[in-house]
Order: sequence, then structure tokens, then C-alpha cells
Amino acid sequence: MLTCPTKKNVYQTRDQAVHALLDARVRYDFTNGNGPVAVYQCDECGYFHLTSKGPTDEALTKQVSSGEIARRKEAARWLDKFKKH
Repeated sequence: MLTCPTKKNVYQTRDQAVHALLDARVRYDFTNGNGPVAVYQCDECGYFHLTSKGPTDEALTKQVSSGEIARRKEAARWLDKFKKH
């Protein structure tokens, strides 16, 4: 398992980190101004982490503006409902 001295979650590639970023925005209900909005390459370990600071990642901006994040959130809610029955 990859680790970082910062104790943050580690992603080997930028693509993996972006995927985790989008997934986090779908899975959790972050209030405005909270939660991860971008990825960065760590100076400590050289791998990638999520951050709530800085400009919003282009992939996240596109998925929010296209409604894809909202659609994925709704699909996840329905999956949870079906799992409970």
C-alpha cells in the first residue's frame, strides 16, 4: 500500500486522483465551499492527493455544469434504496 508522510490518501496517477475526486463529490454531500475540488502532486511523496484549496479541477467543473454529478448522485440514492429492500 502506498503511503505519504502527510497521511493523506495516495493516488498513483493524476487520472486515479481525478476519478476519486469525482467519486467523492457523488458519494458525499459537501456544502458549498467544502470538500475536495482539485488534485495535486505532492512534494513529499510524488504521488497525487485531493485538495479543497485552489481552482476547481476542469473535469469536476464539466461534470457539475453538465449535470453529470447530480445524475450520478440520484443513481446512487436509488441504488441505496434498492439495497435496503
